[in-house]
Amino acid sequence: MSPHLLLVTGSGRSGTSSVAGALKRLGLHVPQPEVPADEKNPRGYYEPEWVTEFHKRVLNPVPVRTIDTRPTAGAIAAEAGSKPEVEAELRSWLSEQLDAEQILIKDPRAFWILPVWTRVAADLGASVSTLTMLRHPTEVVRSRDSAYLTEQSPTFRRQRETANIAAWVNAAFETERSTRSLDRAFVRYADLLADWRTALHRAGDQAGLTYNADLTTREPHDVDDFIDAKLNRSAITWDDIAVPAQLRELAERTWEAMNTLVESPASPDAIASLGELQEEYVELFDFSEAIAMDATTARVAEGRRDVRRKKDAQLAELRAELELARTAPGRRSPFRRR
Repeated sequence: MSPHLLLVTGSGRSGTSSVAGALKRLGLHVPQPEVPADEKNPRGYYEPEWVTEFHKRVLNPVPVRTIDTRPTAGAIAAEAGSKPEVEAELRSWLSEQLDAEQILIKDPRAFWILPVWTRVAADLGASVSTLTMLRHPTEVVRSRDSAYLTEQSPTFRRQRETANIAAWVNAAFETERSTRSLDRAFVRYADLLADWRTALHRAGDQAGLTYNADLTTREPHDVDDFIDAKLNRSAITWDDIAVPAQLRELAERTWEAMNTLVESPASPDAIASLGELQEEYVELFDFSEAIAMDATTARVAEGRRDVRRKKDAQLAELRAELELARTAPGRRSPFRRR
């Protein structure tokens, strides 16, 4: 049997670690070593360390964030991922990981450069499917807020919440588009926590997976001790998030369309709806960018002034050191005859 590569993706804080941990316990292989657990994710990430560093090397210089508000981010990431040296690096690593029948690659950034993954895997004789975790954008944003922004000011937190809602919307469009040609599954985080057997049985059928247990029964399994309904600590509503009404409404309709893909991953109605919503988002982004133009220009100008001030300070410091050296007692000129 040829190896099967499952790419697990989804917005950060959407349950990708939970589903990857469950899938590992159901028999899928995670290439080692893994990113170690920490205080932000004490149950573990189930991400191959090499993969996370690979995606950073490709995407950070561009730069494209894990979820990015820019409608052009997908094209920018695709160009970065299409470079021959990127493909060669991935081929070298992946060729050594295909001894297992089912290989689990989890990283929320994978959807940005999915074509290079599918191309290299196919060349190496492996099939590819995807599993995307879905979590309501308000819960994703508040979870990210709790994990990363606790030390920031209320103004900064509000700006980041708005940007993260927009980035969630944009990532939804890019994820659906990039996975459309593959066998794929979409899993709601709430479904995973409420009844992991039903959620992963459906996902396994959709993504072409086999497990080490019959999920149509209730026989005890290690996943029972791993999946904890109390993990969903961010059950909040739009009333708890300060974002513009137009963005909120757009995000809610995007969430509804993505939910259709849980039962029907190839739903033509959902795909068409997401295409229309993406057009709305691009227009909203363009108007928002225009409104913020003066603020952006001012920040760029201030940044340039900061650079000039630092250079001037360094020059002044260098001149002072040269003057001190010139006037120091006992100084011998390098040009004086001995």
